[in-house]
Amino acid sequence: MIPIDTPIAIGENFWNIRGDFKVLLVANVGTHMSLIRLESGNFVIIDTIKMSDNLKAAINSLTDNGTKIEAVVGVHPFHISYFEEFYKEYPNAHYYGTPRHLRKITTIPWTGSLCDGAARSRWFPQIDIRIPAGAEFVDPQPEFMNHFTCAWVYHRQSGTIHVDDTISYADDPGVMSKLMGQKKGSISFHPTMKGPGLFPNPESPFQFRDWVRCLLQEWNIVNICTAHGGNRIGGGAEVLSNALLEHEPVFEKLSRKKASGKHKEFKPPLDGSICECG
Repeated sequence: MIPIDTPIAIGENFWNIRGDFKVLLVANVGTHMSLIRLESGNFVIIDTIKMSDNLKAAINSLTDNGTKIEAVVGVHPFHISYFEEFYKEYPNAHYYGTPRHLRKITTIPWTGSLCDGAARSRWFPQIDIRIPAGAEFVDPQPEFMNHFTCAWVYHRQSGTIHVDDTISYADDPGVMSKLMGQKKGSISFHPTMKGPGLFPNPESPFQFRDWVRCLLQEWNIVNICTAHGGNRIGGGAEVLSNALLEHEPVFEKLSRKKASGKHKEFKPPLDGSICECG
């Protein structure tokens, strides 16, 4: 069991912290955040989780009481639940987010949006931030379920990627994950990839697949940290490549389905306001 609210050293100058996140106050799907130390000694924080005394003490210990936090970056449109409380603790950092972060949280003076290439390349080549092809990032609909896409963050020194919902990794999948087809020690794609996750055109499944292939060529992926699963330490490129190969028939089927114009109608849950997942 990975400890909660405790920085785990994934690689050199990269820490991942797991947190609890309950859907409907019952199902704990978990979530995460990561801390990256730059060559300057400052930190870039990716995503936020619920603040606790233990978490604050751990962050303060690494960042000289927060004075070395240069920026906080939200990479998933629906992982916004804890940004306001994090900002109250660390108001001097620069905050970047997805367009939905900027629309929904007006109490934070955002420095920029990840739709801006200058924001994504702010710490390049130490940190490389990219947005998946073939999927909606600005305004994913329907909000209650289309949580497929997020910006992927690669830390070059440690060979680690931080990803939220697009993929998940599990050493030992739970019952629900197994029912959705996830195997032990493998990567699965968010289930809405087969629904509204990708654009409704026949090219989108292959655009996304080829985008991931490009990452595998350009990034030396050693470790993978995922929000609602766990962390793969070592062999990251292999498990991600295997996931693409195993899903090739899925990409082909999705392309044919989108070409036919047959799309399912997605109905909201009883409480249509249930959107956030981190």
